[in-house]
Amino acid sequence: MHDLHITDNITIPRHEIELVAIRSQGSGGQNVNKVSTGIHLRFDITSSSLPQELKARLLKLQDNRINKDGVIIIKSQQTRSQEQNRLQALQNLKVLIIGAMETHKPRQKTRPSKSARAKRVDNKKNRGKTKELRKKVTD
Repeated sequence: MHDLHITDNITIPRHEIELVAIRSQGSGGQNVNKVSTGIHLRFDITSSSLPQELKARLLKLQDNRINKDGVIIIKSQQTRSQEQNRLQALQNLKVLIIGAMETHKPRQKTRPSKSARAKRVDNKKNRGKTKELRKKVTD
């Protein structure tokens, strides 16, 4: 297997990614019991060659695939082919890392205008009148 290219300037060397073949779980007949087609991918964030800022972002993620020791564990057993499961696990790792690289623009606090507040109150009053008309009429 070759190195995993994340972006043009970020690449994970092959020796930092541990891939282990496992027996898949679930239905699948005799094939599940005979062949180890599932893949466990393990990637240690802290000892990797990723930039420090990206490591910090990955460790800060609230993702159940990242354990308390900073190791990403991805389990892939969707297909009957070990090669396809390996590619899927690597793709999931790549998506996780790219997701951690994205920066979101901070939200600007805004306030509704005076006319917007007035419209909101008018809509609430009209809605209340509509509901009032649904009540039973008492003599």
